[in-house]
Amino acid sequence: MPDGAEIYLYTLKNDLGFEVAIINYGGAITTLKVPDRHGVPGDIVLGFETLDEYISNPRYFGALIGRHANRIALGRFLLNGVEYQLDQNNGVNHLHGGFKGFDKRVWNASEERTSDAAVLQLEYVSKDGEEKYPGTVSAVVSYHFFDDQLRIDYGATTDTDTIVNLTNHSYFNLKGEGTILDHELMLNAHSFTPVSKDLIPTGEISTVEGTPMDFRQGKRIGAEISDVVGGYDHNFVLNKYDGSLRSAGRLCEESTGRVVQILTTQPGMQFYSGNFLDGSLVGKNGMAYRKYTGLCLEPQHFPDAPNHPNFPSTVLRAGEVYKQSTVFKFSTNQ
Repeated sequence: MPDGAEIYLYTLKNDLGFEVAIINYGGAITTLKVPDRHGVPGDIVLGFETLDEYISNPRYFGALIGRHANRIALGRFLLNGVEYQLDQNNGVNHLHGGFKGFDKRVWNASEERTSDAAVLQLEYVSKDGEEKYPGTVSAVVSYHFFDDQLRIDYGATTDTDTIVNLTNHSYFNLKGEGTILDHELMLNAHSFTPVSKDLIPTGEISTVEGTPMDFRQGKRIGAEISDVVGGYDHNFVLNKYDGSLRSAGRLCEESTGRVVQILTTQPGMQFYSGNFLDGSLVGKNGMAYRKYTGLCLEPQHFPDAPNHPNFPSTVLRAGEVYKQSTVFKFSTNQ
């Protein structure tokens, strides 16, 4: 790092051809290799080949997102009768924790092996006032790598009431090249949260039925994307939210046969179709990342939740423990 801090890359792999690589800068997943239907491993996430590129990383490739994932309108929220003004790093709004969120922090890493998994645990202490958030938050994120799945466990505590919403911002392309428009996506979501032109939720929770947001039966991502202004960048309200781990959806790609099933404890899933990629960023193997080159499936609480009492709360009280999990389970269609 420019200040001399050393960054490490940790590689977890097995004899089945699965491999994940993670750096302790931003907790970013830099590589995720998964076999296709013929057993040939391929890297299914976008990313870079150098640390410098991850330091600049304007599109959050592979990174952990916090303190509060997604957008907060005007960077403002009210907590315990006090209004807080966060940094406005996305036009007039606050996005993904601010100018220097969890994605741009050096995490302390430790390794562990269990009977059935390799585990990388990352820890970071976010001081009171960092990015203008209240309270000192101690965050712990663990990557558990099993034979055919990657589980991410998120935990946090605070000494003062604050807001917390953590996720991972990996961009998937199950072919490893081309666009994701031919990928098939299924989401267990009967509803979504409509947004304004600057992607802030209106506060409504609307049915997906009869709209391009209906992925309940699974469909090609490109099937109706032209009917969505700007492309998909929306929060889907996942069915049967009770805090338990349950199926959120599935992503498939026919030519390789690769399938990713997503399970989560979170109430929502942000589906982003890579609309803001414009070819200016060149990633692994010299590939220019253009519009729709990758997609993000980010289980999390809803965008702008602190400003909508009807949304699941992202308030973390002093003495409480924030705890969420997401599982990516890999297989193939034969």
